Amino acid sequence: MLTIWGRLNSHNVKKVAWLAQELGIPHVRHDVGGQFGMTPDYRAMNPNALIPTIEEDGLVLWESNAILRYMAARHGGERFWPADPAKRAVGDKWMDWQFSFADAQRDAFVNLVRKTPDQRDADAVLRSAQAAGKAMAILETALTDAPWLSGDAFGLGDIPMGVYAHSFFTLDIPRPALPQVRAWYDRMTAMPAYARTVMIPLT
Repeated sequence: MLTIWGRLNSHNVKKVAWLAQELGIPHVRHDVGGQFGMTPDYRAMNPNALIPTIEEDGLVLWESNAILRYMAARHGGERFWPADPAKRAVGDKWMDWQFSFADAQRDAFVNLVRKTPDQRDADAVLRSAQAAGKAMAILETALTDAPWLSGDAFGLGDIPMGVYAHSFFTLDIPRPALPQVRAWYDRMTAMPAYARTVMIPLT
């Protein structure tokens, strides 16, 4: 049995919960972090005091994208973990690129979701929105050449940015016209596991 520790309103926890459901892995999830706090036992498992952390068959693992790669390699088969390294790398690069996007969008998210209106920095929100839009333009070009970040079919490479796409399209920020990104996002919103794990209120 896979155990996931982490609150579901975290982008990084959403990634892991979404993939677990896509792969049909029996699992349990425990709320940790944010308003739920962290116990000493949890901090002993993850010395970074971050989420998520998983445990499966004695393996304790943290860092969300490392967890995704482990789950795909163990449970995902050829669709999520292609044997061909070149094919696998097509989507894999977007998993690491997601961290740059997260940095770009962070100020908009924190100000609009985690702060009260009187605490918000409107200039920081606008700068962040512009940076996120500029980054998404790179994704727009990539999705012009293929329907998914993983290539011809949905795969592991779509999950990290798929989570961040929801906040990008949900936050009250100015966005450039991105028809390919929007179509990619719309395809994910039709996926039941995405709706259950990612499309929840931003908090």
